[in-house]
Amino acid sequence: MPILPTDPVALSVACAILGLLVGSFLNVVIHRLPKMMERDWQAQCAELRGETPPKTEPFSLISPRSRCPACGHQIRALENIPLLSYLFLGGRCRACKAAISPRYPVVETLSGILSGYAAWRFGPTWAAAGAIVFVWCMIALTFIDFDTQILPDSITLPLLWGGLLLNLGGTYVDMQSAVLGAAGGYLALWSVYWGFKLATGKEGMGYGDFKLLAAIGAWLGWQMLPLTILASSLVGAVVGIVLIFFARHGRNVPIPFGPYLAAAGVIALFWGKPLTQHYLGLF
Repeated sequence: MPILPTDPVALSVACAILGLLVGSFLNVVIHRLPKMMERDWQAQCAELRGETPPKTEPFSLISPRSRCPACGHQIRALENIPLLSYLFLGGRCRACKAAISPRYPVVETLSGILSGYAAWRFGPTWAAAGAIVFVWCMIALTFIDFDTQILPDSITLPLLWGGLLLNLGGTYVDMQSAVLGAAGGYLALWSVYWGFKLATGKEGMGYGDFKLLAAIGAWLGWQMLPLTILASSLVGAVVGIVLIFFARHGRNVPIPFGPYLAAAGVIALFWGKPLTQHYLGLF
């Protein structure tokens, strides 16, 4: 049932613009959410030690206002227009001329392009709305995991439940496939984790990876799990080799797996069925 404008071009453009705007907010989530989690952990540890948690200024996704990390200059509305402000300012702070990370426009561009494509791919339906939210979550998780090697439960768990709820009406797959996908996604990496730990005595991945694959399974069904695992492993292996040999990334330095799971999840969302059919057709 259509829930958005039916003209595909207008719909895609509108969703791309929305994606750019949300991409600006995703940059805030990527930067602040890990710091908020760290503050919560410190407060909990203080309480366990019987101490009074230290008082700090309010810090959330909406407060305080964004500012330059180099000089503290508050970012005004005209300096925070997705992509355009970065280009107009030449990638530098208006006040101190410190360089602004290119990650900000990259996140905004990814969000805009994928949001517009989701609208084009699924049309004016709940599937398009869900796909847009899905890719927003994947972008946030990717960059948070790159920075901190953490996949926050505050994103992965609502994502998992959101997938199950959407599939109550068979938005992407039937409910049975969604439930089996959630359970199978979690148990697949849980088994790998414990097999690797028993064999080597080391932890090969974190529990956040289990939850992320469970969420992908809840959205796309158990049928997409083999493709997701295969694609994420291939991408992770290639990127890992490149980092080791060309970026002098130490072999003992852990490489987060979440970004590759997220990328594979987006691939499976948009092109999973034709890729799987093509692969099976080879046999």
